[in-house]
Amino acid sequence: MNSINRRSVLLAGLGVAGAGALAACSGSGSTPTLVSPSGPAVAAADKKRARSGKTHELTLTAAKASVGLGAGVMARTWAFSGQTPGKELRISAGDTLAATLSNQLPNQTTTSIHWHGIALRNDMDGVPTATQAAVRAGRNFTYRFIADTPGTYFFHPHVGVQLDRGLYAPLIVEDPREPLSYDDEWVVVLDDWLDGVTGTPDEVFAELRQGMGGMHMHEGPSSSSGHAGHDMGEMDGMAMGSSTNATSGGSPSPSSGGGMSTKFLLMGARSPLLGGDAGDVKYPYHLINGHVPADPEVFRSKAGKRIRLRLINAGGDTAYRVALGGHKLTITHTDGFPVTHRQADAVLIGMGERYDVLVTLADGVFPLVALAEGKNASGMALVRTGPGSRPKPTVRPKELDGTTLTASQLHATDDVRLTSKKADRVHRIELTGGMMTYRWAINGKRFDMNDPTANPITVEEGQRVRLDFVNTTTMWHPMHLHGHTYQIGSSGPRKDTAIVLPKKTLSVFFDADNPGQWMLHCHNAYHGEAGMMALVAYQA
Repeated sequence: MNSINRRSVLLAGLGVAGAGALAACSGSGSTPTLVSPSGPAVAAADKKRARSGKTHELTLTAAKASVGLGAGVMARTWAFSGQTPGKELRISAGDTLAATLSNQLPNQTTTSIHWHGIALRNDMDGVPTATQAAVRAGRNFTYRFIADTPGTYFFHPHVGVQLDRGLYAPLIVEDPREPLSYDDEWVVVLDDWLDGVTGTPDEVFAELRQGMGGMHMHEGPSSSSGHAGHDMGEMDGMAMGSSTNATSGGSPSPSSGGGMSTKFLLMGARSPLLGGDAGDVKYPYHLINGHVPADPEVFRSKAGKRIRLRLINAGGDTAYRVALGGHKLTITHTDGFPVTHRQADAVLIGMGERYDVLVTLADGVFPLVALAEGKNASGMALVRTGPGSRPKPTVRPKELDGTTLTASQLHATDDVRLTSKKADRVHRIELTGGMMTYRWAINGKRFDMNDPTANPITVEEGQRVRLDFVNTTTMWHPMHLHGHTYQIGSSGPRKDTAIVLPKKTLSVFFDADNPGQWMLHCHNAYHGEAGMMALVAYQA
Protein backbone atom coordinates (compact mmCIF):
# COMPACT_ATOMS: atom_id res chain seq x y z
CA MET A 1 0.00 0.00 0.00
CA ASN A 2 3.04 2.31 -0.11
CA SER A 3 2.72 2.95 -3.82
CA ILE A 4 0.57 5.79 -5.10
CA ASN A 5 -2.13 4.05 -7.10
CA ARG A 6 -4.65 5.61 -9.46
CA ARG A 7 -7.27 5.90 -6.73
CA SER A 8 -4.85 7.66 -4.36
CA VAL A 9 -4.00 10.19 -7.06
CA LEU A 10 -7.69 10.86 -7.63
CA LEU A 11 -8.26 11.29 -3.91
CA ALA A 12 -5.35 13.69 -3.64
CA GLY A 13 -6.97 15.87 -6.27
CA LEU A 14 -10.44 15.64 -4.82
CA GLY A 15 -9.48 16.22 -1.17
CA VAL A 16 -11.11 14.47 1.78
CA ALA A 17 -14.64 15.40 0.82
CA GLY A 18 -14.04 14.08 -2.69
CA ALA A 19 -12.54 10.95 -1.20
CA GLY A 20 -15.85 10.15 0.45
CA ALA A 21 -17.80 10.82 -2.72
CA LEU A 22 -15.50 8.60 -4.77
CA ALA A 23 -15.62 5.86 -2.12
CA ALA A 24 -19.43 5.91 -2.13
CA CYS A 25 -19.66 5.24 -5.86
CA SER A 26 -16.75 2.84 -6.36
CA GLY A 27 -16.95 -0.93 -6.28
CA SER A 28 -19.54 -3.19 -7.85
CA GLY A 29 -22.86 -2.01 -9.16
CA SER A 30 -24.70 -3.74 -6.33
CA THR A 31 -22.94 -1.71 -3.65
CA PRO A 32 -25.49 0.33 -1.67
CA THR A 33 -25.14 4.07 -1.31
CA LEU A 34 -22.82 4.66 1.64
CA VAL A 35 -22.32 7.54 4.03
CA SER A 36 -19.38 9.66 2.91
CA PRO A 37 -16.46 9.91 5.38
CA SER A 38 -16.90 13.72 5.39
CA GLY A 39 -20.61 13.92 4.67
CA PRO A 40 -23.42 15.58 6.63
CA ALA A 41 -24.15 12.50 8.76
CA VAL A 42 -20.53 12.51 9.99
CA ALA A 43 -20.69 16.24 10.73
CA ALA A 44 -23.98 15.84 12.60
CA ALA A 45 -22.57 13.08 14.81
CA ASP A 46 -19.47 15.16 15.49
CA LYS A 47 -21.59 18.08 16.73
CA LYS A 48 -23.02 15.84 19.45
CA ARG A 49 -19.61 15.18 21.00
CA ALA A 50 -18.96 16.83 24.34
CA ARG A 51 -16.23 19.40 23.95
CA SER A 52 -14.13 21.35 26.41
CA GLY A 53 -13.17 24.20 24.05
CA LYS A 54 -9.47 23.49 24.51
CA THR A 55 -7.28 22.68 21.48
CA HIS A 56 -3.85 21.01 21.49
CA GLU A 57 -1.79 21.83 18.40
CA LEU A 58 1.37 19.94 17.47
CA THR A 59 3.40 18.63 14.55
CA LEU A 60 4.39 14.99 14.12
CA THR A 61 7.29 14.58 11.69
CA ALA A 62 7.60 11.11 10.19
CA ALA A 63 11.18 10.61 9.00
CA LYS A 64 14.19 8.32 8.94
CA ALA A 65 15.88 8.02 12.32
CA SER A 66 18.69 6.17 14.00
CA VAL A 67 17.39 5.25 17.44
CA GLY A 68 19.22 3.74 20.37
CA LEU A 69 17.46 0.74 21.90
CA GLY A 70 19.96 0.47 24.76
CA ALA A 71 22.99 -1.72 25.41
CA GLY A 72 24.66 -0.30 22.31
CA VAL A 73 21.91 -1.51 19.96
CA MET A 74 21.16 1.02 17.22
CA ALA A 75 18.32 0.67 14.75
CA ARG A 76 17.81 2.50 11.47
CA THR A 77 14.09 2.99 11.32
CA TRP A 78 11.29 5.47 10.71
CA ALA A 79 10.00 7.39 13.71
CA PHE A 80 8.02 10.44 14.79
CA SER A 81 10.39 13.31 15.54
CA GLY A 82 13.38 11.01 15.90
CA GLN A 83 12.30 8.81 18.81
CA THR A 84 10.46 5.54 19.41
CA PRO A 85 8.03 5.28 20.97
CA GLY A 86 7.13 8.81 19.95
CA LYS A 87 6.47 11.47 22.56
CA GLU A 88 3.37 10.76 24.62
CA LEU A 89 0.33 12.90 23.82
CA ARG A 90 -1.86 13.68 26.82
CA ILE A 91 -5.15 15.54 26.63
CA SER A 92 -8.43 15.63 28.56
CA ALA A 93 -11.76 14.19 27.43
CA GLY A 94 -13.55 16.73 25.27
CA ASP A 95 -10.36 18.42 24.08
CA THR A 96 -9.64 18.92 20.40
CA LEU A 97 -6.41 17.53 18.99
CA ALA A 98 -4.95 19.33 15.96
CA ALA A 99 -1.98 17.19 14.93
CA THR A 100 -0.17 18.03 11.69
CA LEU A 101 1.57 15.07 10.10
CA SER A 102 4.68 16.14 8.18
CA ASN A 103 5.73 13.30 5.89
CA GLN A 104 9.51 13.35 5.47
CA LEU A 105 9.84 9.64 4.76
CA PRO A 106 12.31 8.52 2.06
CA ASN A 107 11.71 7.11 -1.42
CA GLN A 108 8.45 8.98 -2.02
CA THR A 109 6.77 6.83 0.63
CA THR A 110 3.20 7.76 1.52
CA THR A 111 1.87 7.49 5.07
CA SER A 112 -0.97 8.43 7.44
CA ILE A 113 -1.88 8.38 11.14
CA HIS A 114 -4.62 6.19 12.59
CA TRP A 115 -5.79 7.12 16.10
CA HIS A 116 -6.24 3.62 17.46
CA GLY A 117 -9.31 3.19 19.66
CA ILE A 118 -10.59 6.75 19.39
CA ALA A 119 -14.24 7.12 18.33
CA LEU A 120 -13.59 10.20 16.22
CA ARG A 121 -15.11 11.70 13.07
CA ASN A 122 -14.63 9.36 10.12
CA ASP A 123 -12.57 11.64 7.84
CA MET A 124 -9.88 11.90 10.55
CA ASP A 125 -9.45 8.13 11.01
CA GLY A 126 -6.33 8.01 8.84
CA VAL A 127 -7.02 5.07 6.51
CA PRO A 128 -5.97 5.59 2.88
CA THR A 129 -7.81 5.17 0.65
CA ALA A 130 -11.05 4.62 2.55
CA THR A 131 -11.18 7.85 4.55
CA GLN A 132 -8.48 10.05 3.02
CA ALA A 133 -5.78 10.20 0.39
CA ALA A 134 -2.43 8.94 1.60
CA VAL A 135 -0.13 11.78 2.68
CA ARG A 136 2.57 12.06 0.05
CA ALA A 137 6.25 12.51 0.82
CA GLY A 138 7.06 16.14 1.47
CA ARG A 139 3.42 17.00 2.23
CA ASN A 140 1.50 17.79 5.42
CA PHE A 141 -1.94 16.79 6.62
CA THR A 142 -3.68 18.07 9.76
CA TYR A 143 -5.84 15.71 11.79
CA ARG A 144 -8.36 17.71 13.82
CA PHE A 145 -10.85 15.89 16.02
CA ILE A 146 -12.48 15.79 19.45
CA ALA A 147 -11.50 12.93 21.75
CA ASP A 148 -14.49 12.72 24.06
CA THR A 149 -13.90 9.34 25.74
CA PRO A 150 -11.17 9.01 28.38
CA GLY A 151 -8.78 6.09 28.17
CA THR A 152 -5.49 4.62 27.06
CA TYR A 153 -4.95 4.81 23.29
CA PHE A 154 -2.10 5.07 20.79
CA PHE A 155 -1.48 6.11 17.19
CA HIS A 156 0.34 4.60 14.23
CA PRO A 157 0.30 4.61 10.41
CA HIS A 158 -2.29 2.71 8.40
CA VAL A 159 -0.27 2.24 5.21
CA GLY A 160 1.37 -1.04 4.29
CA VAL A 161 3.28 -2.63 7.18
CA GLN A 162 4.55 0.68 8.58
CA LEU A 163 2.92 -0.35 11.87
CA ASP A 164 5.95 -2.62 12.44
CA ARG A 165 8.44 0.25 12.21
CA GLY A 166 8.98 2.91 14.91
CA LEU A 167 6.07 5.14 13.95
CA TYR A 168 3.88 4.87 17.05
CA ALA A 169 3.25 6.70 20.31
CA PRO A 170 0.80 6.64 23.24
CA LEU A 171 -2.24 8.90 23.38
CA ILE A 172 -3.71 9.33 26.86
CA VAL A 173 -7.12 10.92 27.23
CA GLU A 174 -7.55 11.85 30.87
CA ASP A 175 -10.87 11.84 32.69
CA PRO A 176 -11.54 15.26 34.29
CA ARG A 177 -13.62 13.36 36.87
CA GLU A 178 -11.18 10.47 37.33
CA PRO A 179 -12.81 7.94 39.71
CA LEU A 180 -9.64 5.94 40.38
CA SER A 181 -7.38 6.84 43.29
CA TYR A 182 -3.64 6.44 42.73
CA ASP A 183 -0.37 8.28 43.37
CA ASP A 184 1.36 8.11 40.00
CA GLU A 185 1.13 6.42 36.63
CA TRP A 186 3.47 4.74 34.18
CA VAL A 187 2.70 4.36 30.47
CA VAL A 188 4.22 1.09 29.24
CA VAL A 189 4.49 0.47 25.48
CA LEU A 190 5.37 -3.05 24.31
CA ASP A 191 6.84 -3.81 20.89
CA ASP A 192 8.46 -6.60 18.90
CA TRP A 193 11.41 -5.18 16.98
CA LEU A 194 13.42 -6.03 13.90
CA ASP A 195 13.41 -2.86 11.76
CA GLY A 196 16.92 -1.71 10.92
CA VAL A 197 18.44 -4.65 12.83
CA THR A 198 17.77 -7.82 10.83
CA GLY A 199 15.72 -6.32 8.01
CA THR A 200 12.63 -4.22 7.40
CA PRO A 201 8.92 -5.01 7.72
CA ASP A 202 8.60 -4.73 3.95
CA GLU A 203 11.23 -7.44 3.53
CA VAL A 204 9.40 -9.59 6.07
CA PHE A 205 6.13 -9.23 4.20
CA ALA A 206 7.79 -9.92 0.84
CA GLU A 207 8.99 -13.22 2.27
CA LEU A 208 5.75 -14.16 3.99
CA ARG A 209 3.52 -13.44 1.02
CA GLN A 210 5.32 -16.20 -0.90
CA GLY A 211 3.49 -18.65 1.35
CA MET A 212 5.03 -21.71 2.91
CA GLY A 213 4.52 -23.58 -0.34
CA GLY A 214 7.21 -21.38 -1.88
CA MET A 215 9.63 -21.36 1.04
CA HIS A 216 12.68 -23.51 1.63
CA MET A 217 13.10 -24.23 5.35
CA HIS A 218 16.61 -24.51 6.72
CA GLU A 219 16.92 -26.92 9.62
CA GLY A 220 18.23 -25.05 12.64
CA PRO A 221 20.48 -26.60 15.28
CA SER A 222 17.65 -26.66 17.83
CA SER A 223 15.17 -28.33 15.50
CA SER A 224 13.95 -31.68 16.74
CA SER A 225 10.27 -31.80 15.91
CA GLY A 226 10.03 -30.86 12.25
CA HIS A 227 7.12 -28.50 11.81
CA ALA A 228 6.29 -28.09 15.48
CA GLY A 229 3.97 -25.17 15.85
CA HIS A 230 2.35 -25.69 12.46
CA ASP A 231 -0.37 -28.20 11.69
CA MET A 232 0.78 -29.23 8.24
CA GLY A 233 -2.55 -30.93 7.63
CA GLU A 234 -4.24 -27.55 7.99
CA MET A 235 -1.38 -25.38 6.82
CA ASP A 236 -3.76 -22.95 5.15
CA GLY A 237 -5.04 -21.81 8.54
CA MET A 238 -1.91 -20.38 10.09
CA ALA A 239 -0.10 -17.12 10.58
CA MET A 240 2.94 -15.01 11.28
CA GLY A 241 4.67 -14.20 14.59
CA SER A 242 7.99 -13.36 16.26
CA SER A 243 10.94 -14.44 18.35
CA THR A 244 14.37 -13.44 19.55
CA ASN A 245 15.83 -16.84 18.67
CA ALA A 246 16.70 -16.94 14.99
CA THR A 247 17.21 -20.71 14.97
CA SER A 248 14.57 -21.89 17.44
CA GLY A 249 12.24 -24.43 15.90
CA GLY A 250 13.81 -24.25 12.43
CA SER A 251 12.54 -27.04 10.23
CA PRO A 252 13.30 -28.79 6.97
CA SER A 253 11.57 -27.98 3.74
CA PRO A 254 8.04 -29.40 3.41
CA SER A 255 8.98 -30.46 -0.07
CA SER A 256 12.08 -31.84 -1.66
CA GLY A 257 12.18 -29.09 -4.24
CA GLY A 258 13.89 -25.76 -4.12
CA GLY A 259 12.09 -22.61 -3.07
CA MET A 260 12.76 -19.40 -1.30
CA SER A 261 15.08 -19.27 1.70
CA THR A 262 13.49 -18.11 4.93
CA LYS A 263 15.22 -15.31 6.76
CA PHE A 264 12.33 -14.15 8.92
CA LEU A 265 10.00 -17.13 9.40
CA LEU A 266 9.99 -18.74 12.84
CA MET A 267 8.69 -22.25 13.44
CA GLY A 268 7.69 -23.86 16.72
CA ALA A 269 6.07 -21.01 18.66
CA ARG A 270 3.22 -22.54 20.69
CA SER A 271 0.87 -21.15 23.33
CA PRO A 272 -2.09 -22.82 25.04
CA LEU A 273 -3.40 -19.35 25.91
CA LEU A 274 -3.52 -18.50 22.20
CA GLY A 275 -4.89 -21.88 21.16
CA GLY A 276 -1.74 -23.21 19.53
CA ASP A 277 0.45 -21.39 17.02
CA ALA A 278 1.68 -18.19 18.69
CA GLY A 279 3.44 -16.62 15.72
CA ASP A 280 6.04 -16.99 13.02
CA VAL A 281 8.28 -13.93 12.51
CA LYS A 282 11.79 -13.77 13.96
CA TYR A 283 12.19 -10.63 16.08
CA PRO A 284 15.64 -10.11 17.60
CA TYR A 285 14.31 -7.87 20.38
CA HIS A 286 11.22 -7.28 22.49
CA LEU A 287 11.09 -3.73 23.81
CA ILE A 288 9.45 -1.94 26.71
CA ASN A 289 9.30 1.79 26.06
CA GLY A 290 11.96 1.44 23.39
CA HIS A 291 14.52 -0.39 25.57
CA VAL A 292 16.00 -3.86 25.21
CA PRO A 293 16.03 -6.01 28.40
CA ALA A 294 19.79 -5.63 28.81
CA ASP A 295 19.35 -1.86 29.33
CA PRO A 296 15.86 -1.50 30.80
CA GLU A 297 13.85 1.61 31.51
CA VAL A 298 13.58 2.20 35.27
CA PHE A 299 10.44 3.55 36.95
CA ARG A 300 11.40 5.07 40.31
CA SER A 301 8.94 5.47 43.14
CA LYS A 302 8.48 4.74 46.85
CA ALA A 303 7.22 1.66 48.62
CA GLY A 304 3.52 1.86 49.42
CA LYS A 305 2.69 4.08 46.48
CA ARG A 306 -0.28 3.08 44.33
CA ILE A 307 0.63 3.19 40.63
CA ARG A 308 -1.54 3.04 37.53
CA LEU A 309 0.14 1.18 34.68
CA ARG A 310 -1.22 1.87 31.20
CA LEU A 311 -0.13 -1.12 29.11
CA ILE A 312 -0.15 -0.80 25.30
CA ASN A 313 0.80 -3.55 22.85
CA ALA A 314 2.11 -1.74 19.76
CA GLY A 315 3.69 -4.91 18.35
CA GLY A 316 3.35 -6.19 14.81
CA ASP A 317 2.56 -9.79 15.66
CA THR A 318 3.33 -10.73 19.27
CA ALA A 319 0.99 -11.23 22.20
CA TYR A 320 2.58 -10.48 25.57
CA ARG A 321 1.93 -11.98 28.98
CA VAL A 322 2.79 -9.17 31.41
CA ALA A 323 3.62 -9.46 35.10
CA LEU A 324 5.39 -7.39 37.76
CA GLY A 325 7.60 -9.57 39.92
CA GLY A 326 6.50 -9.69 43.57
CA HIS A 327 3.15 -7.99 42.91
CA LYS A 328 -0.48 -8.68 42.05
CA LEU A 329 -2.17 -6.69 39.29
CA THR A 330 -5.64 -5.20 39.68
CA ILE A 331 -7.15 -4.80 36.21
CA THR A 332 -9.33 -1.68 35.99
CA HIS A 333 -9.75 -0.94 32.26
CA THR A 334 -9.29 -2.49 28.86
CA ASP A 335 -9.16 -0.54 25.60
CA GLY A 336 -10.06 2.63 27.50
CA PHE A 337 -13.25 1.36 29.14
CA PRO A 338 -13.68 0.46 32.83
CA VAL A 339 -14.25 -3.12 33.97
CA THR A 340 -15.24 -4.62 37.30
CA HIS A 341 -11.90 -4.84 39.08
CA ARG A 342 -10.17 -8.21 38.91
CA GLN A 343 -6.91 -9.27 40.50
CA ALA A 344 -4.43 -11.50 38.71
CA ASP A 345 -0.75 -12.36 38.57
CA ALA A 346 -0.43 -11.53 34.88
CA VAL A 347 -2.45 -10.24 31.93
CA LEU A 348 -2.44 -11.35 28.27
CA ILE A 349 -2.30 -8.48 25.76
CA GLY A 350 -2.70 -8.99 22.01
CA MET A 351 -1.55 -6.54 19.36
CA GLY A 352 -3.60 -3.35 19.53
CA GLU A 353 -5.04 -4.12 22.98
CA ARG A 354 -4.54 -1.92 26.04
CA TYR A 355 -5.01 -2.69 29.73
CA ASP A 356 -4.89 -0.40 32.76
CA VAL A 357 -3.84 -1.98 36.06
CA LEU A 358 -3.21 -0.79 39.61
CA VAL A 359 -0.34 -2.01 41.79
CA THR A 360 0.74 -1.06 45.29
CA LEU A 361 4.53 -1.09 45.25
CA ALA A 362 6.67 -3.10 47.65
CA ASP A 363 10.19 -2.14 48.73
CA GLY A 364 13.07 -3.08 46.45
CA VAL A 365 13.78 -3.66 42.76
CA PHE A 366 11.22 -5.54 40.67
CA PRO A 367 11.15 -6.65 37.03
CA LEU A 368 8.19 -5.79 34.83
CA VAL A 369 8.39 -8.58 32.27
CA ALA A 370 6.52 -8.86 28.97
CA LEU A 371 6.79 -12.50 27.96
CA ALA A 372 6.52 -12.92 24.19
CA GLU A 373 3.74 -15.48 24.41
CA GLY A 374 4.83 -18.90 23.21
CA LYS A 375 8.18 -17.68 21.89
CA ASN A 376 10.71 -18.14 24.69
CA ALA A 377 11.66 -14.46 24.68
CA SER A 378 10.73 -11.37 26.66
CA GLY A 379 11.06 -7.66 27.24
CA MET A 380 11.86 -6.15 30.62
CA ALA A 381 11.67 -2.87 32.52
CA LEU A 382 12.33 -2.21 36.21
CA VAL A 383 10.49 -0.72 39.14
CA ARG A 384 12.84 0.61 41.83
CA THR A 385 11.57 1.74 45.23
CA GLY A 386 14.71 0.96 47.24
CA PRO A 387 18.16 -0.63 47.14
CA GLY A 388 18.75 -3.89 45.32
CA SER A 389 20.55 -5.42 42.37
CA ARG A 390 19.19 -5.40 38.84
CA PRO A 391 17.64 -8.71 37.74
CA LYS A 392 19.06 -10.53 34.75
CA PRO A 393 17.51 -9.63 31.37
CA THR A 394 16.14 -13.17 31.11
CA VAL A 395 14.43 -13.16 34.52
CA ARG A 396 11.07 -14.93 34.65
CA PRO A 397 9.01 -13.88 37.69
CA LYS A 398 6.88 -16.64 39.19
CA GLU A 399 3.82 -14.47 38.54
CA LEU A 400 4.11 -15.32 34.83
CA ASP A 401 3.19 -18.89 35.77
CA GLY A 402 0.35 -17.81 38.04
CA THR A 403 -3.18 -16.67 37.23
CA THR A 404 -3.18 -14.99 33.80
CA LEU A 405 -6.20 -12.85 33.03
CA THR A 406 -7.71 -12.58 29.56
CA ALA A 407 -10.54 -10.40 28.26
CA SER A 408 -13.02 -13.27 28.46
CA GLN A 409 -12.82 -13.10 32.26
CA LEU A 410 -13.74 -9.42 32.49
CA HIS A 411 -17.08 -7.62 32.77
CA ALA A 412 -17.98 -4.06 31.81
CA THR A 413 -18.96 -1.77 34.67
CA ASP A 414 -22.62 -0.78 34.92
CA ASP A 415 -22.03 2.73 33.57
CA VAL A 416 -20.56 1.52 30.24
CA ARG A 417 -22.38 -1.78 29.74
CA LEU A 418 -24.66 -1.77 26.71
CA THR A 419 -28.35 -1.83 27.48
CA SER A 420 -30.04 -5.15 26.78
CA LYS A 421 -31.45 -5.05 23.28
CA LYS A 422 -32.04 -7.46 20.41
CA ALA A 423 -29.62 -7.04 17.55
CA ASP A 424 -31.10 -5.26 14.54
CA ARG A 425 -28.44 -6.62 12.23
CA VAL A 426 -26.17 -9.68 12.47
CA HIS A 427 -23.06 -10.20 10.37
CA ARG A 428 -20.99 -13.39 10.16
CA ILE A 429 -17.33 -12.38 10.02
CA GLU A 430 -15.54 -15.51 8.89
CA LEU A 431 -11.77 -15.37 9.31
CA THR A 432 -10.13 -17.39 6.57
CA GLY A 433 -6.71 -18.14 5.10
CA GLY A 434 -3.44 -19.64 6.17
CA MET A 435 0.26 -20.10 5.84
CA MET A 436 0.54 -22.26 2.76
CA THR A 437 -0.53 -19.48 0.41
CA TYR A 438 -0.53 -16.61 2.93
CA ARG A 439 -3.93 -15.47 1.68
CA TRP A 440 -5.62 -14.10 4.80
CA ALA A 441 -9.16 -12.83 4.29
CA ILE A 442 -12.57 -12.06 5.78
CA ASN A 443 -15.49 -14.09 4.44
CA GLY A 444 -13.12 -15.52 1.85
CA LYS A 445 -12.45 -12.11 0.27
CA ARG A 446 -9.08 -10.39 0.52
CA PHE A 447 -9.49 -6.67 1.06
CA ASP A 448 -8.37 -4.42 -1.79
CA MET A 449 -7.41 -0.86 -0.79
CA ASN A 450 -7.78 0.13 -4.46
CA ASP A 451 -11.50 -0.67 -4.17
CA PRO A 452 -12.37 -0.42 -0.46
CA THR A 453 -16.17 -0.40 -0.90
CA ALA A 454 -16.30 -3.50 -3.08
CA ASN A 455 -17.72 -5.78 -0.37
CA PRO A 456 -18.96 -3.61 2.50
CA ILE A 457 -20.38 -4.93 5.74
CA THR A 458 -23.33 -2.58 5.93
CA VAL A 459 -25.05 -1.12 8.97
CA GLU A 460 -27.51 1.71 9.55
CA GLU A 461 -27.23 4.49 12.09
CA GLY A 462 -29.11 3.67 15.28
CA GLN A 463 -28.91 -0.10 14.90
CA ARG A 464 -27.63 -2.58 17.46
CA VAL A 465 -25.21 -4.72 15.49
CA ARG A 466 -23.88 -8.18 16.31
CA LEU A 467 -20.67 -9.40 14.71
CA ASP A 468 -19.97 -13.12 14.92
CA PHE A 469 -16.23 -13.63 14.44
CA VAL A 470 -15.92 -17.22 13.18
CA ASN A 471 -12.25 -18.20 13.10
CA THR A 472 -11.86 -21.05 10.62
CA THR A 473 -8.06 -20.85 10.76
CA THR A 474 -5.56 -22.44 13.14
CA MET A 475 -4.11 -19.05 14.11
CA TRP A 476 -5.39 -16.50 16.63
CA HIS A 477 -6.39 -13.06 15.35
CA PRO A 478 -6.73 -9.77 17.31
CA MET A 479 -9.74 -8.22 15.56
CA HIS A 480 -9.91 -4.41 15.65
CA LEU A 481 -12.90 -2.25 14.75
CA HIS A 482 -12.29 1.42 13.98
CA GLY A 483 -14.47 4.24 15.28
CA HIS A 484 -16.41 2.14 17.82
CA THR A 485 -16.12 -0.07 20.85
CA TYR A 486 -18.01 -3.32 20.96
CA GLN A 487 -19.04 -5.41 23.92
CA ILE A 488 -18.00 -9.03 24.19
CA GLY A 489 -21.16 -11.03 24.77
CA SER A 490 -24.00 -9.76 26.93
CA SER A 491 -21.90 -8.51 29.86
CA GLY A 492 -18.25 -8.74 28.84
CA PRO A 493 -15.82 -5.83 28.53
CA ARG A 494 -16.16 -2.97 26.07
CA LYS A 495 -13.27 -3.23 23.63
CA ASP A 496 -12.12 -2.19 20.17
CA THR A 497 -9.64 -5.07 19.79
CA ALA A 498 -10.23 -8.65 20.90
CA ILE A 499 -8.44 -11.95 20.46
CA VAL A 500 -10.36 -14.55 18.46
CA LEU A 501 -8.89 -17.98 19.15
CA PRO A 502 -8.41 -20.58 16.40
CA LYS A 503 -11.46 -22.65 15.48
CA LYS A 504 -13.59 -20.56 17.88
CA THR A 505 -16.45 -18.08 17.50
CA LEU A 506 -16.59 -14.76 19.36
CA SER A 507 -19.78 -12.67 19.30
CA VAL A 508 -19.60 -8.93 19.96
CA PHE A 509 -22.20 -6.16 19.96
CA PHE A 510 -21.98 -2.46 19.17
CA ASP A 511 -24.32 0.46 18.64
CA ALA A 512 -24.02 2.06 15.21
CA ASP A 513 -23.68 5.63 16.48
CA ASN A 514 -20.67 6.94 14.53
CA PRO A 515 -21.51 7.22 10.81
CA GLY A 516 -18.89 6.66 8.15
CA GLN A 517 -16.75 3.94 6.62
CA TRP A 518 -14.71 2.03 9.18
CA MET A 519 -12.05 -0.65 8.89
CA LEU A 520 -12.45 -4.01 10.60
CA HIS A 521 -9.25 -6.02 10.49
CA CYS A 522 -6.76 -8.33 12.11
CA HIS A 523 -4.17 -6.28 14.00
CA ASN A 524 -1.40 -8.65 13.07
CA ALA A 525 0.32 -6.21 10.70
CA TYR A 526 1.09 -8.93 8.17
CA HIS A 527 -2.33 -10.62 8.24
CA GLY A 528 -4.04 -7.29 7.70
CA GLU A 529 -1.79 -6.30 4.82
CA ALA A 530 -2.27 -9.74 3.24
CA GLY A 531 -6.03 -9.15 3.12
CA MET A 532 -7.69 -9.86 6.48
CA MET A 533 -9.59 -6.56 6.44
CA ALA A 534 -13.12 -5.47 5.65
CA LEU A 535 -15.09 -2.23 5.56
CA VAL A 536 -17.96 -1.66 8.00
CA ALA A 537 -19.94 1.02 6.20
CA TYR A 538 -23.05 2.97 7.11
CA GLN A 539 -25.78 3.04 4.51
CA ALA A 540 -26.91 6.51 3.51
